[in-house]
Amino acid sequence: MGFSPRVILRRGRERSLLDGHLWVYAGHLAEVRGSPSPGDVVDVSSAAGGFLGRGFYNPHSQIRVRLLTPEEEPIDEAFLDRRLGEAAALRRQVVSDATAHRMVFGEGDRLPGLIVDRYGDVLVMQTLSYGMDLRKEALADLLVARTGAHALYLRNDTGSRSLEGLARHRGYLREGGGWASAPTRIEIVESGARFLVEIERGQKTGWFCDQRENRLAAAPLASGGEVLDAFCYTGAFGIHAALAGARSVLGLESSGEAVALARANASLNGLGARCEFRQADAFDGLRELAGSGRFFDLVALDPPAFAKNKAALAHAAAGYKEVNLQAVRLLRPGGFLVTSSCSFHMGEAAFFEAVAGAARDAGRRLRLLEARSQARDHPVLVGMPETRYLKCLVLQVL
Repeated sequence: MGFSPRVILRRGRERSLLDGHLWVYAGHLAEVRGSPSPGDVVDVSSAAGGFLGRGFYNPHSQIRVRLLTPEEEPIDEAFLDRRLGEAAALRRQVVSDATAHRMVFGEGDRLPGLIVDRYGDVLVMQTLSYGMDLRKEALADLLVARTGAHALYLRNDTGSRSLEGLARHRGYLREGGGWASAPTRIEIVESGARFLVEIERGQKTGWFCDQRENRLAAAPLASGGEVLDAFCYTGAFGIHAALAGARSVLGLESSGEAVALARANASLNGLGARCEFRQADAFDGLRELAGSGRFFDLVALDPPAFAKNKAALAHAAAGYKEVNLQAVRLLRPGGFLVTSSCSFHMGEAAFFEAVAGAARDAGRRLRLLEARSQARDHPVLVGMPETRYLKCLVLQVL
């Protein structure tokens, strides 16, 4: 066997890897042996020389190595196919009654830097690390062969690619299915509800599979009531609530294109008369509603990440408190607040305190019914807290 490039850690830096973390940071390295190129496979050793794992190297990134395995095994197409097979098998067990799900959740599936969402017969892939990006053609072939998908769309336009030294682009990598021109708008079904997903210009890969179980848990609480869905994107929380018996739904969303799609989704489910979607800044819209004397029986909040790094935490905490303050003011006694944070850096305790502080300032009392997280097709890797990012609190106003 030939010589493998190797990175040597500083003394004491192996603990997190032994505990199951998959990232080796630039500041943790003592030495790089050999001349690995970006995306090459390297071995990782402790300062004492013990083998810790094998993964993809990238000198452009602060995350210098993304570990794939703690074993001395080849990282080849057969390895990647096995991991894809394990990911697909898990989804068959944990996803039901939905034609959309996250098939590969990066580090949560021990495939760091790879995201794959399935929308019916179309896969949407993101290769967010140099190692995965170098292998995107092989990954596309493996994914199509394993799933029988008709097409695979590459959604590599996220800003995080610049941190890896990668260019941004998007477009179909594999096309088939008899289409003259492969579509970028896909219809999916989620527990009987129909939705259109815009895979070319929509947020993330076009849809938020991570909130699927939270949408379904919240919907029955809306039966017979009036619902406000703030930061509603394409209307999923509100539409599920309407299908569960809500009398009316008002959605607020800043993107005009998303509002148009939300209205189309309401019509697709025969709910055009009960669902209203407005283009509005959610903060402004919530304040205006609070000042108008209007009240609701359920308010859903699913804002974008307010804290993209630790430096933004104070600002994020103020933002979460403000948006939840307005929401609590809009709820009738006995009404429900379903509030989320997708900011990893905003921990559960801090998020809970922001919501509790909002209730105190509003002069209202809350009780927690349930603390939820991301759907099970976004598995959390024990030892790597970054894989658990979504917080969803279901509360009642007293």
